[in-house]
Amino acid sequence: MTSFFSTAVNLPEPLRLWFDDKGWDLHDHQVEMIDVAKRRQSCLLVAPTGTGKTLAGFLPSLIDLADTPAPGLHTLYISPLKALAVDIERNLTAPLAAMKLDIRAETRTGDTPPAKRQRQRERPPHILELMLTWPNAAEVFSGLNTVILDELHALAGNKRGDLLALSLSRLRRLAPDCRSVGLSATVADPEKLTGWLDHRREKVEVVRGGTTASPELSILTKAEDLPWAGHSAAYAVDDIFDMIKSHTTTLVFVNTRAQAEILFQSLWRINDDNLPIGLHHGSLSAEQRRKVEAHMAKGGLRAVVATSSLDLGIDWADIDLVVQVGAPKGTARLLQRIGRSGHRYDLVSKAVLVPANRFEVFECMAAEADIRDGLLDDPDDHPGGLDVLAQHLVGMALSDPFHADDLYHEVREAHPYRDLPRQDFNDTLEFVTTGGYALKAYERYHKLALGKDGLYRIAHRSVGLQWRLNAGTIVETNTLNIRLRGGPKLGKIEEYFVQSLTPGDTFIFAGRVLAYVGMQGAMTVLAAPTTATEPKVPAYAGGRLPLTSNLAERIRALMVDKANWPRFPDTVRQWLSIQEWKSSLPGPDRLLVETFPRGKKQFCVIYGFEGRNAHQTLGMLITRRMERTGLKPIGFVATDYALAVWSLNPVTSPEELLSPDLLGDDLEEWMKESTMMKRSFRTVATIAGLLEKRHPGAEEKSGRQMTMNSDLIYDVLLRHQPDHILMRATRQEAARGLTDIKRLAELLTRFQGRLDFRQLERVSPLAMPLMLEVGREAVTASAVEDGLAELQAELMDEAMDGVDLNAPLQSSFAL
Repeated sequence: MTSFFSTAVNLPEPLRLWFDDKGWDLHDHQVEMIDVAKRRQSCLLVAPTGTGKTLAGFLPSLIDLADTPAPGLHTLYISPLKALAVDIERNLTAPLAAMKLDIRAETRTGDTPPAKRQRQRERPPHILELMLTWPNAAEVFSGLNTVILDELHALAGNKRGDLLALSLSRLRRLAPDCRSVGLSATVADPEKLTGWLDHRREKVEVVRGGTTASPELSILTKAEDLPWAGHSAAYAVDDIFDMIKSHTTTLVFVNTRAQAEILFQSLWRINDDNLPIGLHHGSLSAEQRRKVEAHMAKGGLRAVVATSSLDLGIDWADIDLVVQVGAPKGTARLLQRIGRSGHRYDLVSKAVLVPANRFEVFECMAAEADIRDGLLDDPDDHPGGLDVLAQHLVGMALSDPFHADDLYHEVREAHPYRDLPRQDFNDTLEFVTTGGYALKAYERYHKLALGKDGLYRIAHRSVGLQWRLNAGTIVETNTLNIRLRGGPKLGKIEEYFVQSLTPGDTFIFAGRVLAYVGMQGAMTVLAAPTTATEPKVPAYAGGRLPLTSNLAERIRALMVDKANWPRFPDTVRQWLSIQEWKSSLPGPDRLLVETFPRGKKQFCVIYGFEGRNAHQTLGMLITRRMERTGLKPIGFVATDYALAVWSLNPVTSPEELLSPDLLGDDLEEWMKESTMMKRSFRTVATIAGLLEKRHPGAEEKSGRQMTMNSDLIYDVLLRHQPDHILMRATRQEAARGLTDIKRLAELLTRFQGRLDFRQLERVSPLAMPLMLEVGREAVTASAVEDGLAELQAELMDEAMDGVDLNAPLQSSFAL
């Protein structure tokens, strides 16, 4: 239900004087939040960025503490980003000091030092950001008044959210009078999030904040330079730098850490004005990230190049421009990023989108249209992970012995686990107790024991220490620490990238060009500064953001609706016109499939627009079917927009390749053999506690050691207990992550019998970007780019055969 303003607010004198000093008045939604708190109701506040949303969440707690100071933990603030938690603490500390209130606000994240963690356990602050599990949880949290979940939409639909939901369910048992407050700026259907705040949804009120001015949004399209493919946006670097020079503070967002490093280096090379520009992404050390955040907060930087590490809620009011380099991949994500600009109620957010290639022009325009029409992406709603449940069961036993029935009912009150079958719960409990049928002979997997009193408790003391060393849901890919020789730690770098280096090789990291010196022990890379001009770029696994379903639908509609064409750059309109002439356009109701020969290979291109993961899975499955039917497939390449498969024999009946039964036996057999499944199993087994990266007094295991152990156990379970709970969790993980089977199933079902099959003699214009991806091994030195330039020239000759590109666009092609 929705609450409405009902009572006037009398602020305590310290708060009233502070508001008067600032010249501020309470917004209606802030008054409503205070009113809801007085009635001790949980609530979800949906309000645009820059409208005082976070302050609205904290105001009732500040009022309560100012009126009746009390020792102990009063308010728990939970954030999806470390940077956001630190920013909130910084923005709370100054007002609390100005009000002269005896209230302590502190953060607790993965970067918090041990001494501070111990002090927080012994003397909890009044407001603590980012809850972690403590052994004395009952004592610490029993008097808890309020839980604030900031950017709630970002916590839904992922494993961090699963673990959070389970923890909140336990918290409600420890503090039954505690109320929950959710904050979100970008949510399509608020009712879908209320269950996170209380399993009794009718107990949660929805408060809606006032509207703000629509953002000032534009798209950079330099028609003469717009690339066919690639993600670096190198053509636009000069323009981006000019934007930075003409604004006070610019936040430049990219989608991957590799793109961040490349763009930062490109900007620095032309930075003759010596403007202070920072770099921020998740692989940098905490010290590096905090330094950039501090300089940005005090206005010491003209720009920061960042990934999603700065997506949410950061309150730097001096940012007057956001530049999104590369397609946004989701409307809600883009709106969050745009909201970093003009982060005040009376300011208009300003942003420029920079598409990195021609397909991304459509995606940028689709996102712009969605924002204009107020269409947002719904958060994912997946069933809670069984691996996360396994970790939680051990954590609960650390606090207190439990009865299985009681804990099952408690778990079901966690939103992602609301439909958890009892058998899945029992099987997970059996796993943490015995390891399961195939592993029961190994005592180290016996983490819990069932007592004669019917309660489950920790099997031996070492379980607790091991659990605390390895708890969490963020499983890093195989990474190594990297530090300057004789200098500070810079962050973490992918292990498989380091394996390709020999001493003297150069690469970019942390905004520097470095030379590889060698290894210090098994887990630390030593590097030294260098002036090399053609360094390698580290590849980061899992860095790509998925294209959302809503945005994909808008792209399909945008391409075929000729009313939109006048807004496209000339080169893009020409591209679509020639595509329509030589083949056809992919529309919202038909699936376009093209075949054509090139060299001695036969190509088949499927324009699915279902995201890279779904297309990769489709490529793996149809190549298996092509092998059985004698088409002799050789390889495939997938993008967010399409899939290209090449073989020795031509595809003549795509309907047989793309039938929904592809997800039956073909899928099951492929998943058994796939290395992707083994990768998923490693993640699941680590979260569930089967694999442990850290041991007391021992050096952290390398990624290679973890992978070897994981693969060995996977093979044992596949052979002897394929229905083991972790094998089921692995299939669940693969379906919702790496393989995106849900979207693939929707694609195959939706377009069954609705194919537009075009058998061409040459590559089509729309297929050109995929053909260039076939020739792109990695973003490296100029030799690769030269090779791609030659390939592009060849493809242009083929795709544009018979077209006069110098003729006026209006007379050459019908629009």
